[in-house]
Amino acid sequence: MEQFIQDWGYIALFLYSFGGGFLALAIAGAFSFDGTLNIYITVIVAAVANIVGSQFLFFMAKNNKNYAQNMMNNHKRKVALVQLLFRKYGFFVIIIQKYIYGIKTLVPLVMGLSDYSSFKFTIINSIASILWACVIGYASYIAGSFLLEYADNFKYIGLFTVIIVLTILIISFRPKKKRKSDKNGI
Repeated sequence: MEQFIQDWGYIALFLYSFGGGFLALAIAGAFSFDGTLNIYITVIVAAVANIVGSQFLFFMAKNNKNYAQNMMNNHKRKVALVQLLFRKYGFFVIIIQKYIYGIKTLVPLVMGLSDYSSFKFTIINSIASILWACVIGYASYIAGSFLLEYADNFKYIGLFTVIIVLTILIISFRPKKKRKSDKNGI
């Protein structure tokens, strides 16, 4: 398993960070703590992937406005929230959006649809992505001892816990039998 993570970990981290997710970065940071991955390479890969992913969304929206608007039709409330936040806080939204689930993908799209400068977005997005990768990567690296200890304890009690939880779920979600009421309706 360790060899598999060393061989494919950075590729998986790149693909996951391209989409803006930070779970893979947190896991890679924890694996960096035990020496399976390198924390510096982990942070660099995550930052570059996140920069490229956000830039892709920004320029896709900039060059294909109709397609981007169609994509965002199902998220009108979130788009309105992004626009409101941008009016209120300006470019700081580009930095903070990396940490907010639900709008991190919409911000580059909304910015691409607006007349926001491509150069400004690229600079601010690059700074935000590097900051995001450093904060999440190093926080998970520092928390790596706790995470790996928890994972180590889980492997001993994990199977037993999974069986108990599945049993409880099966019992609680069983369809209840309808009781036949007698003829008087009592």
